[in-house]
Amino acid sequence: MGDVTGLFLAMIVIGALAFAPLGYFIYKFAQKDGKPFGDTEPHGDSPSLVNDLAEKAIAFVKKQINKSKTSA
Repeated sequence: MGDVTGLFLAMIVIGALAFAPLGYFIYKFAQKDGKPFGDTEPHGDSPSLVNDLAEKAIAFVKKQINKSKTSA
């Protein structure tokens, strides 16, 4: 009978650890009027070195593709 009780307790602990991130998210979501992580900026509104670099790389590739199409 002790084996069944130990297994039951182990399963409860594993389940609690598995669902802890979901519980934390729900807790944070309910905390600040539906904004789980506070006031965040919409994606793409803030300047970023990575975004600028990606835009330049995409523009360069498009330019190269257009050059190869016109020369062929």
